[in-house]
Amino acid sequence: MREAGLYRLWRPKALGGLEVDPKTGFRVIEELGRIDSAASWNLQVSIAHDLFGPWFPDDAAREIFGGDAIVVGGQQPARRAVPVAGGYLLSGGTPFVSGAHQATAYLGYANIVEDGDLCRNADGAPETLLVACSAKDATIVDNWNVFGMRGTGSHDVDVHDAFVPANWAVPWEPLRKPGSAYDGPLYRLTVWPAIAALTPPALGIARAAIDEAIALITKKTPAFGAKKLEDNGVVQSQLARAEARLGAGRAFFYQTFEEAYAQAVAGQPIDTKIKGRLQLAITHAMLEATAAVDIVHEIVGASGIREEFRFAQHFRDVHVITQHGFINAAKLQPVGQIMLGLAPDWPFFAF
Repeated sequence: MREAGLYRLWRPKALGGLEVDPKTGFRVIEELGRIDSAASWNLQVSIAHDLFGPWFPDDAAREIFGGDAIVVGGQQPARRAVPVAGGYLLSGGTPFVSGAHQATAYLGYANIVEDGDLCRNADGAPETLLVACSAKDATIVDNWNVFGMRGTGSHDVDVHDAFVPANWAVPWEPLRKPGSAYDGPLYRLTVWPAIAALTPPALGIARAAIDEAIALITKKTPAFGAKKLEDNGVVQSQLARAEARLGAGRAFFYQTFEEAYAQAVAGQPIDTKIKGRLQLAITHAMLEATAAVDIVHEIVGASGIREEFRFAQHFRDVHVITQHGFINAAKLQPVGQIMLGLAPDWPFFAF
């Protein structure tokens, strides 16, 4: 993957990247998800973090994201950043750092702490930084013991008084002026392709599950049965239903991002209404992909629990994705708030 340049899909050309459009990035992630869910997940996490590069000054962006860098991270809880000469001392642990073992740097949030007290903005909120930390200054905690997506290595990552230069720590606030390498339309969508990238692995998993189910159904005769599964009317209709749910959710996902990207290319603002539609497409496609996998799990029978098939893995892995805080079913609520003209309570709509 590194040799093929996949980690540079959404990196600016000025920093040695390919700077492809969102749809191309999603298609690569999705196809990789069909082949290997964990590899797909770790790829999307890394290229998604490239989209935080616009917040950093040019010199820092080159140092953090340039060349063959692989940047990953976790958002919560925020670490502590203690100001010192030339930068900050960074401390704290972050869970769910997918691809931790491949990383060259870790990205995340940190609250500024002076004399043991949190520094606060005028509105009373903690002063929060977006901080990059070299992987050599961090420790991976081997604790990724989970139900599914076991191959992602999404361990905790701890740092203790790691020095971070000042230009590697920037205020975490809505983007005002991106770095000079980030003037292309991809970056006008700010963090939204990064959030959306969480969904294509689920689409790939569902595609694999349906294709593998078809291969099984055409050959399998159930125990105590007189005919093949392919001749069972319930199996036939449920298989068609799985295909429809995946295809419809996928189409809405890609169509919505094509429309948003066209807005970005035209230089038009990506307002809250558009962001709400993006969030809806992201979450809906993931939930429909999961529903398709659930249907497959039902119709393949006992083959769904046997290790010589991948059905059990597909089921576990896609259900792990449903728990991600950025795309889970709870994110439909702020979409409904936007539709009703209310202020959404999901903070990423501000970015």
